[in-house]
Amino acid sequence: MHAELTSLFGLNVYTDKGLYVGNVNDVVIEAADRKVTGLALNRINRELFDVTREGIILPYRWVLAIGDIVIVKQVNRLTKKNESE
Repeated sequence: MHAELTSLFGLNVYTDKGLYVGNVNDVVIEAADRKVTGLALNRINRELFDVTREGIILPYRWVLAIGDIVIVKQVNRLTKKNESE
């Protein structure tokens, strides 16, 4: 999967189940390998993530597709637990 880094900034990120995750604010690069290793997101969906920070970093390996939006795998371990648990 190839994309220009600047084309990622500002894209909305959704899970493969259609849930809004956040907005791409920056890209994390491993300088030694010259590879993108993560996407820094802001405007995150507070209903999905139990964090107090302004944003999160998703591993790039979770990215399934990039186009007008970014689609990532649905990852339950980072999301809030059901209130019934």
